[in-house]
Amino acid sequence: MLTIADVSKSYGTRELFSDVSLFIARTDRLGLIGPNGAGKSTLFGLILGEEKPDTGTIEWERGADFGYLPQESAPAGDETILHIATSGKKLEPTDDDYDIDYTLEPRARKILDGLGFKTDDADKLAKTFSGGWVMRAHLARLLVAEPALLLLDEPTNHLDLQALLWFQDYLTRYPGGLVVISHDRAFLNALCTGMLELRAGTLHYYHGNYDNFLVEKEARKAQQAAAFKNQQREIAHLQVFVDRFGAKASMASRAKSKEKQIERLKEVAVEEPTEELRKMNFKFPQPPRSGLKVIELKNIKQAYGNHVVYNDLNFTAERGQRIVLIGPNGAGKSTLLKILADAIPTQGGVRELGSNVISGYFAQNRLDNLDAEATVFDNVMSLRTVENQLTEQQARAILGAFLFRKDDVKKPVSVLSGGEKSRLALARILVKPPNLLLMDEPTTHLDIQSIDSLVSALKNYEGTLIFISHDVHFIKSLAESVLHVSSGRLTPYAGNYEYFLEKSKATDARAALTAGFTDGRPKQVEAVKAKPAAPASSGVRKPSPSELRKFREEVGVLEKKVSELEAKQSEITSALEAPETYADKGKFHHLNKELSTIVDQITHATEAWEKATAKLEEMERA
Repeated sequence: MLTIADVSKSYGTRELFSDVSLFIARTDRLGLIGPNGAGKSTLFGLILGEEKPDTGTIEWERGADFGYLPQESAPAGDETILHIATSGKKLEPTDDDYDIDYTLEPRARKILDGLGFKTDDADKLAKTFSGGWVMRAHLARLLVAEPALLLLDEPTNHLDLQALLWFQDYLTRYPGGLVVISHDRAFLNALCTGMLELRAGTLHYYHGNYDNFLVEKEARKAQQAAAFKNQQREIAHLQVFVDRFGAKASMASRAKSKEKQIERLKEVAVEEPTEELRKMNFKFPQPPRSGLKVIELKNIKQAYGNHVVYNDLNFTAERGQRIVLIGPNGAGKSTLLKILADAIPTQGGVRELGSNVISGYFAQNRLDNLDAEATVFDNVMSLRTVENQLTEQQARAILGAFLFRKDDVKKPVSVLSGGEKSRLALARILVKPPNLLLMDEPTTHLDIQSIDSLVSALKNYEGTLIFISHDVHFIKSLAESVLHVSSGRLTPYAGNYEYFLEKSKATDARAALTAGFTDGRPKQVEAVKAKPAAPASSGVRKPSPSELRKFREEVGVLEKKVSELEAKQSEITSALEAPETYADKGKFHHLNKELSTIVDQITHATEAWEKATAKLEEMERA
């Protein structure tokens, strides 16, 4: 569907990547990863034709269409949310272009509901919603249009956990191809059949999902290390011969031959494997010990106009707890965190801190904690107090741990990327370490290496942690208890995320999140009970053992056929990814045509296998 051949791109003297070659088929599900600044979004720009490569070519298969979701969208105009969702590829409708395609409306409304919009939100003006919600509307637009290839740049950044899980489940059944830039490893694990790592100017392909990528990457590093060691040993062995016999006339020709052999080896030298990625490297200084009771909310009332979020809310957290707030969008999770942080006024009730408690708040909107007009350095130095005489050297050391080095510290916050703002907000916490840490979506905009560093630091943090996150890996790594927020009520679960899923009687994470909700809106019930299984139909004739055995064999044959076709697809895809394929245009077009045929065969074979499997299950239940 898309062929990238020998593409290079530089900005001034900085080379982002070189000689990138890749073939993307209609059924590929690829994750594009790499550190911030590696050039992932630039590669998307080249694919979209928004930028031109310095060298190489990018060719689309005739008739192939694509849909693109950027990290940020343009400001909304006078269109409604439903207008956006049904607008196909029209990113910026004109004033006269707001007619809704009513053939798409039911589908669009269903997708908007899955992404967290309420029923009446669809008919509201998009400009009355935040940028994150407008991004969800554009995401709905792509899903409604169903292009052959989705190009998604950090699509989960603006989704809460409930919407993310719905979106993830939807994409598992999406009929087209997918290339997604994401730092959410659980998302990548659930969706991807291949990983693309953009690192040190080179694009590396790995089979499988993110976990497979980690295993294969370590294996490649080990192979590279062994190859480097063997090559160095061979060079050293040859050099001994040259040094020993180079001056002897009788051995001069052989010594010269060995010298040429050394030169040839050096020309194709194996590089010593190094970890060139810059990583955050920090630890939270252990804060002063607090009392057993860290914070308590008594009879809190919180409302926005006529919308009451909490009425008579009570909550207590104790020293050392690690609590994740979970619940559907709009349930009040961020509001609760702001109340705990004393970041918003309440209409009633009492917030009490325990003895010797120092709270720190990491806001979802990073600029709530940062001065956008000041520099990176000044945002840290502004925390200096009489009690905490922070020196410039200490400030630079802290910023260096968060990858702000040399002239980086002179940048105004207003020009920082989302990831840089997140790192700066984390750096400020180290200046005055709290023993009550409140974090709202701390992983947003951070790359995977930075998330790993944050998880490692928080595992060693001895204070009390209360956080909101849509990153399942982050939640599983840190949460020791769950607080389910639903319809103004808090339900505690004295166990981790898996315990919460089990105890909430959910068959999957989305069902657990929406416990007590119908279509995203509260139900007037205290608990959700599992429905009894429907009795087996008595109208179906029970098949004989021989009939069952014969049909199982048929299912096995179909399953084998699908596996063989998928293996053939993988073989052709690998051949198309080889750089030498592009030198032979005839071979390339033959392989491309063969791949299209295989993809169609896989589709038909899979449908036949699924129908047969469903029938076999029905026969076995009879």
